[in-house]
Amino acid sequence: MNKLLTRIITAVVSIAILLVVFFRLPPAAAVGLLGVFTVAAAWEWGGFVGRDATFFRVAFTVVVAACITWLGTVVPLGIPVISVLYAALLWWCLAFVLVLRFPVSLPLVWRLPCGLLVLIPAWVAMLTLLRVPEGGPDLLLFALAIIWAADVGAYFVGRYFGRTRLAPRVSPGKTWEGVGGGLAATALVAAGGAWALGMSVPVLALISVASAGLSIIGDLTVSVFKRSAGLKDSGTLFPGHGGVLDRIDSVTAAMPLFVVFAAWAGVLQL
Repeated sequence: MNKLLTRIITAVVSIAILLVVFFRLPPAAAVGLLGVFTVAAAWEWGGFVGRDATFFRVAFTVVVAACITWLGTVVPLGIPVISVLYAALLWWCLAFVLVLRFPVSLPLVWRLPCGLLVLIPAWVAMLTLLRVPEGGPDLLLFALAIIWAADVGAYFVGRYFGRTRLAPRVSPGKTWEGVGGGLAATALVAAGGAWALGMSVPVLALISVASAGLSIIGDLTVSVFKRSAGLKDSGTLFPGHGGVLDRIDSVTAAMPLFVVFAAWAGVLQL
């Protein structure tokens, strides 16, 4: 119970900070916060090449910081955004195969490039939503909310009703019952969000549930890399949750898909 209480307190404080930054501070503050989280996640991902590989860890973090700095000057200008997001969708198809085939050998030489495919598209997707001319912060917060709903629904339903393991070799605690609970919670949040944002409930619910489904692959994929590196958590920044990657693993997969589907459905323009 103490661990659960710690998780709840950490989540509430984190959401409160996001609300203040998104809706009370200048837009640059939100961009900066997202950038800090992305760079911190890059530092943690660099640990997947080995605890003693300091040079590669620092180099990877610098490369990610440089990429998001440059992309921050072009988002949302069409072609670069679309190319990065489509590359992400191809990557997550490959990641799904990695999850299915685990345990699978992950050569050190590929671990850092894979990190770029995980982190950079997520940054681009979040920045694209944030910079939507009308209600960008609202749309980004909604996208985050459906992912959080999937996580929360899966956690509680899986905790109390879970019986059938989803991917025992990757993450033994996840269950199919939890997946159902997470998708149901996402659908409820999507319906409420569609009403609040004045959008079509069926369209936004479909986009949200599809994104939540892919968020599970993001979670499992990061678990694959953690297990391959012999790590339980990516870090210790968030009490009860682990590191930044442990908090945004679902976001990294879901965000690019949410933006692509939203663009296809006419909810936003790229």
